Amino acid sequence: MRLPIIVSFCLTLLSWNTLSAENHWPEFRGSDGNGANFSAKVPTDLSKPLNMAWKAEPHGRGWSSPVVWGDQLWITTATEDGKQQSVLCYDRNTGEKKFDILLFENDEVDEAHLTNSYASCTPAIEEGRIYVHFGRYGTACLDTKTGKKLWERRDLPCDHHRGPASSPIVDDKNMYVAFDGFDVQYVVALDKKTGQTVWKTDRNIKYNTDNGDWMKAYSTGLLITHDGRRQLIYPSAAETQAFDPETGDILWSVKHGGMNAAIRPIYRHGLVYTFPGHGKNLIVAVDPSGSGDITASHLKWSAGKGVPLRPGPVFIDDKIFMLDDDGVVSCRDAKTGDVDWIKRIGGNYRASLICAGENLYAFTDDGHATVFKASPEEYIEVSQADFPSGFQASGVPLDDSLYLRSVDGLYCFRHPKP
Repeated sequence: MRLPIIVSFCLTLLSWNTLSAENHWPEFRGSDGNGANFSAKVPTDLSKPLNMAWKAEPHGRGWSSPVVWGDQLWITTATEDGKQQSVLCYDRNTGEKKFDILLFENDEVDEAHLTNSYASCTPAIEEGRIYVHFGRYGTACLDTKTGKKLWERRDLPCDHHRGPASSPIVDDKNMYVAFDGFDVQYVVALDKKTGQTVWKTDRNIKYNTDNGDWMKAYSTGLLITHDGRRQLIYPSAAETQAFDPETGDILWSVKHGGMNAAIRPIYRHGLVYTFPGHGKNLIVAVDPSGSGDITASHLKWSAGKGVPLRPGPVFIDDKIFMLDDDGVVSCRDAKTGDVDWIKRIGGNYRASLICAGENLYAFTDDGHATVFKASPEEYIEVSQADFPSGFQASGVPLDDSLYLRSVDGLYCFRHPKP
């Protein structure tokens, strides 16, 4: 009976695809934050040399994930000491470098943790423009055809304490990003055309501590429309908040505890799934239809075991596939949180789980890759491979190509043409 069920599930995968038809990957983990492209046809054997279409070696050090628009692939990077921060553009078909643009030079930088970098924020891209963010060190908008800087902001303060990581997102008017630091915590909307501040809203969260280390967060936001109401979802330490994208007013909040929230929230089945980071609740499913403090009334389920702190999950139909930091993969029911299966594959993980076609890809911080089936019934391994350096950035499956950024390399995997 297993084969018909898996085949049926794979057909469901195809119906969920929202990315491949546009030939773009515009934000961190894709436009819906799910890290999946169910119609991508990419290699599963990453150890076979013929499957590697090209490899590049970006200079510097950066954990930002690639973004793709048309034939362009962009990443950010920085010097080891953070004194220089740059953006790089490659031809996604050939790996040829098109732009290498030094954006910001810094006389003084705050300390970044060894597990972070000075270029960890993934850009956001759209037709003709890319929005590049380095936390308090600077934010810029560039023309993607010429590489010309259209505007920049270097006046948004924040003590990131261990380095910035929140990535920007955009809609038809604004660019949004969170500054959840040791000293200040706020969300800001910038006009896409000018870079001017549209609104800036302080978190005003009761953290119940004077230690700024417990007020930090690194999560990227998510724009949703639920029951006709547009919402901008931003997890932080202790709470997740939803903002009105037009005004910055806080629509609702849910208290869940935790700190260092890093995973981008996901919206499925009329629920917002948020990942609070270190704390009792590692995943919280929330009905976003309420107003004010909805902790007691709209929190549907939560879990504290087998849930990642950093690697983002993949949602497929009514299942959640998770990879925790210590190498435990699992499948859960998205509506109830019940565990369907769990399997330890080993390793340490920071890069998010990604899905291409009917397969899931996992990459350790020391360079080991595991590919396994997106099966709701059991763990089925497909292949393994090893790379010269580990992974911090999340991969991009797009059309016939799989783009991966390791600590030292940028790869494109593609089936060779006959």
